[in-house]
Amino acid sequence: MPHQPVTQAKRRFARSLRREMTEAEGRLWQELRDRRLDRIKFRRQAPIGKYVADFICPEARLIIEIDGSQHAESDTDQIRKTELEAKGFRVLRFWNDDVLKDLNAVCDTIIAYVRDTRLQPWR
Repeated sequence: MPHQPVTQAKRRFARSLRREMTEAEGRLWQELRDRRLDRIKFRRQAPIGKYVADFICPEARLIIEIDGSQHAESDTDQIRKTELEAKGFRVLRFWNDDVLKDLNAVCDTIIAYVRDTRLQPWR
């Protein structure tokens, strides 16, 4: 699949998201940054085509999204997921509450999905 260039506007938007992360995103980033989680490389607020992924592990082609309640039953999220999957990514979603209340379980799940690329996200 051909690589789509990322526009300057999308890069600026991603930079602004990095500066304004939610509490849940910030907590998870503390675990993911600098290969702290099982020596796995992650990037945050990474532009991918017309979207910006909360976190991405390029090696495993795994995108991690941290969602608030506004994302419940979201058609837009389903379209986004379908388009990212068409580019060869798996999209793993967690609720903000999951990250804030059980960060260890979230991290264990992420490790499992990075290490076993056959695993498919449940939502």
